[in-house]
Amino acid sequence: MLNQVFSNKICVVTGGASGLGREIGRQLAAVNSTVVLADIDDAGLAAAVSGTAPGGGRVTSMRVDVADSESVRNLIDGAAAQFGRIDYLFNNAGIVVPGEIRDLSLSDWRRVIEINQFGVIHGIHHAYPIMIRQQSGHIVNVSSGFGMAPGPLNSPYVASKFAVFGISHALAAEARGFGIDVSVICPGYIATELMERLQPVNADTAAMKAQIPVKFVPVERAARLVLKGVARKRMVIAFPGYVRQLAFLHRFLPGLFARFSAKQVEQFRTIRRADMQG
Repeated sequence: MLNQVFSNKICVVTGGASGLGREIGRQLAAVNSTVVLADIDDAGLAAAVSGTAPGGGRVTSMRVDVADSESVRNLIDGAAAQFGRIDYLFNNAGIVVPGEIRDLSLSDWRRVIEINQFGVIHGIHHAYPIMIRQQSGHIVNVSSGFGMAPGPLNSPYVASKFAVFGISHALAAEARGFGIDVSVICPGYIATELMERLQPVNADTAAMKAQIPVKFVPVERAARLVLKGVARKRMVIAFPGYVRQLAFLHRFLPGLFARFSAKQVEQFRTIRRADMQG
């Protein structure tokens, strides 16, 4: 199925140097897509391109800062000029700064919002007009399970991913008339470099990771689920099962969800460093 849908398609993937973006690019190339991997990490991009499994697809890369509109414009316009069109845009780049709100700086908030939220906005802003002219295309925005159920201890990430979830639905309603599809990806915890490099504010990385009560989804499986959902033109692609369960609790059983969140905060405070006690 993936080969039928993605073969000979032009796909742009932000955050393509590592993690989910890199694996999405690898799997797309394996089914004969032309893939443009974009990231701010030059070394990671080089490794991603050289590590792509042999296949019928073509993989190129470009250094891009998704927080910079002009940088994203250069990516999108360059891909469209080189290949004649853009069939799929995967707005995947993202970062996380976990911790309690009382410990976060304004720069923490701005950095997460600029990359996670404005990175998506910039991608849409520059690719959407091209797709309108084409009367075709598919924009895939990576939100999170936290974009459906607002867990604590990750507020900048939650804010940015809720925004992406909402923007995606608004865009889908407007884009449908132009023959453009929109999907929003809402995964739970994925085993990627993002989680390996997790740096919570005022707490130990290993201790915080030990408190995560679920298994991480292997990145290969996560990318496969994403691509299968996109191939079927599903609007919301949420996985694994606990993501929808938590979203249900948040919406229909808010008291139970609040107790679950309170327990998470209580556990975190057993590992929070006391030197910043507020």
